[in-house]
Amino acid sequence: MARSLFNRKKQNTQASQNKQQPQAAAGKNITKNLDSNLEEIKKLLGNPSDLVTRELMIGGLETRAAIIYINGLTDKDLINDNILKTIQLNMKQFESNVLEKIYQEVIAITDIKKSTTMDEVSSAILNGSTAFYLDEMDTVLLMGTSGGETRSIEEPSTESLIRGPKDGFVESIETNIALIRRDIRDPNLRFKQHEVGKRSKQKLVVSYVEGIVNQEIVDEIDRRLKTIDVDIVADSAYVEQWIEDSFLSIFPQIANTERPDRVSTALTQGKVAILVEGTPFVLLAPTALSETLQSMEDYNQRWVAATLQRTLRYFSAFIAVFLPGLYIALVSYHPGMIPSTLVFSIAASREGVPFPAAVEAVLMAATFEILHEAGIRLPKVIGQTVGIVGGLVIGEAAVSAGIVSPIMVIVTALTAIATFSVPSYSIAITFRILRFSLMIAAALLGLYGIIIVYIMVNIHLVNMKSIGVPYTAPFAPSFVSDWRDLIIRAPITKLIQRPIYLKPTDEQSKDTKPE
Repeated sequence: MARSLFNRKKQNTQASQNKQQPQAAAGKNITKNLDSNLEEIKKLLGNPSDLVTRELMIGGLETRAAIIYINGLTDKDLINDNILKTIQLNMKQFESNVLEKIYQEVIAITDIKKSTTMDEVSSAILNGSTAFYLDEMDTVLLMGTSGGETRSIEEPSTESLIRGPKDGFVESIETNIALIRRDIRDPNLRFKQHEVGKRSKQKLVVSYVEGIVNQEIVDEIDRRLKTIDVDIVADSAYVEQWIEDSFLSIFPQIANTERPDRVSTALTQGKVAILVEGTPFVLLAPTALSETLQSMEDYNQRWVAATLQRTLRYFSAFIAVFLPGLYIALVSYHPGMIPSTLVFSIAASREGVPFPAAVEAVLMAATFEILHEAGIRLPKVIGQTVGIVGGLVIGEAAVSAGIVSPIMVIVTALTAIATFSVPSYSIAITFRILRFSLMIAAALLGLYGIIIVYIMVNIHLVNMKSIGVPYTAPFAPSFVSDWRDLIIRAPITKLIQRPIYLKPTDEQSKDTKPE
């Protein structure tokens, strides 16, 4: 028994040593032997089936050379036309300093650099570059040939607008950076690159406008990003959850968007954008609670219409959070607060219902949440059908069976519609959680329970921060000058001052000095 355990430990130790060998090889320098270099890079990458090696002879000197890249991560046309073809056509005339001639005169690619270590070569190949080896040379040329199949720019699926730009971010971080640069042609626009994921080694870019943003916010975000310690960052949500101020809070502390125009507007206000390779969702920090009820369409319409829409959103948010709880509290504990005619109507509709109002409300709310989740997971056409037809059929069947009252179906339907009117999906989830909390509190203590939960939520909110900025600003702490773009959206000509709560370096969005 002891011997078998010892042998097992020995095998595990040998296996771990074998796993560490390729990583040890990664620290090696390039040698002057082509075969040895190719063997080392194949061993380091595990000799995958999509690793392409193309050996060729350099004319004149009859010198062996090779290019190596990963199929699917590179642009094959770029490799064939700008590397292979140019080398084969132009290298017959060179007989000395071949590598330098190739670097200076032959390769028709702008992104090209030299490397002498296996670490740089393997990392470049995994990022879509092509490595050029030359026999009897201990230097490798790394050429930027990243490409392959990517998704084209389309309208964002999560943030549709009636009037406004129809382009949205994609999974390519280079394309996303270009979309932002098209909107902001300011030489002070900065893109600071990081690398996240111990295994994935993805690009992460922090963007801001120097001269507007508060530098303390940028430094704090950089500090938090350096603490990320995960194998892979599958989406920007990983970064959001890692750098947020309070992971215990149900409120989103960092905004996310697929819209380039929203990011550009936020950058010119003094915010910071975080772009992650492989995801179309860009993070915006810091953020405030009031911004979750705002939409980019508010700025594409006249101020009267935008103000009306924002007022409706605040009213919808109130319905989405409080309506089921108020129904339970008034029907179960405070029927005297309801007009007599309405009380008789509710009592008549509830006649024969076997459950109390609290159980009835929870059953209907839970059924709606199940239908909503099923509609999201199913394909689009089927999901919409399930959501609409399922709600109608189940609601009608429940009323006909006498399980729930018609007034409860109306309350549930109003709550659902009000939830969908909230522009931010993240805050909509928060409202759904608060709704159930208020329903439980109303079932236990009536209106007193609702008031207690409301006070607790407010205490929590005023103590929250987003990257060090008060989450409830400009309500609390109060910045009266920022109220012109809060519930009331003032005319565009009056929105010349950047949000004070962000403490921007340049507070005015236009030059107010006399000419």
